[in-house]
Amino acid sequence: MDGQTTFRVGDRGPSGVLRARPFWVAVVLAVLVFLCFCLGLTFGDYPLTVFDAMRALFWYGDPTAVDIVYDLRLPRVLVGLLVGLAFGLSGAVFQTLARNALASPDVIGVAAGANTAAVAGIVFGFGASLGTSTTALLGALASATAIYLLAWRRGTTGYRIVLVGIGVSALFTSLTSYLLQRADVFQAQRAVLWLTGSLNLREWKHVGPLAVAVLVLVPVVLLMSRWLSGLMLGDDTARGLGVPVQKARLALMLAGVGLVAFATAAAGPVAFVSLVSPQIGLRLTRRPTPPLVVSALTGALVVLAGDLLGRPFGLPVGVVTGAIGAPYLLWLLSRAKRLGSGA
Repeated sequence: MDGQTTFRVGDRGPSGVLRARPFWVAVVLAVLVFLCFCLGLTFGDYPLTVFDAMRALFWYGDPTAVDIVYDLRLPRVLVGLLVGLAFGLSGAVFQTLARNALASPDVIGVAAGANTAAVAGIVFGFGASLGTSTTALLGALASATAIYLLAWRRGTTGYRIVLVGIGVSALFTSLTSYLLQRADVFQAQRAVLWLTGSLNLREWKHVGPLAVAVLVLVPVVLLMSRWLSGLMLGDDTARGLGVPVQKARLALMLAGVGLVAFATAAAGPVAFVSLVSPQIGLRLTRRPTPPLVVSALTGALVVLAGDLLGRPFGLPVGVVTGAIGAPYLLWLLSRAKRLGSGA
């Protein structure tokens, strides 16, 4: 199960190592994600069997079922799938860059910036013209830029990014609380609903930009995985291996931020997915660093399964993932304390 196989594409093409355990873990996770995806098409006021849902997916069977699947349920499960992939992969990137299990986008301030921008758009009204998703996207990008610039001192390090990010997160969280205090009842209801993180009422307009971002940024991150592995060993070792440290860190951060920004814009800040997914993947594969593909698939499974668990009770997916992630965060902190770790 822990064996490995080397491969090369052509005589001078890229080469790599295929490890058996991560491969089979990824296969099992992909199957579970597919099952949750199929089940997501069956739940609702108009129940469908898996067989009927699959027929409707290929435009066969009852026309009503086809309309329900394509107009209501397929956009929802597609957003859930893409959001989970994006959050899981971005969490693996940030945790590897910072060499810290707590360095996820929702801890170091990227998601907090998106939250503040979205709430500001609702309270001050400019969200009506730009759209809550667009303002959230701009807020996440602005927050990430501020973190990087404030952490810069003849370069950046993962440790400084985490410390600055926690401070920026606290600042944006305070601003969000202030904006909620200023809002009227209806504005506050809209803002709180968005801040929870939800797949309710997702439409094709939410799928398009997120799908493009995932299709572009996921391959970019995977192509830079060697840089990421080198950075995990420390800056001096990475330079010795030929990694352009600052350029690589900036490029990986931009890719990770892009994934978080588009995912948050599509579904809101679905809590703790980017924190727990890489750590679950790391333990499943028994690797020293969060595995990228397995982390992404774990994120997709967490979001889709959380949505399925919350639907019978009318709970947004962010409530379910928060209920899972908060105890996990406390466990991580207590474990770090017992081991005497600075994490």
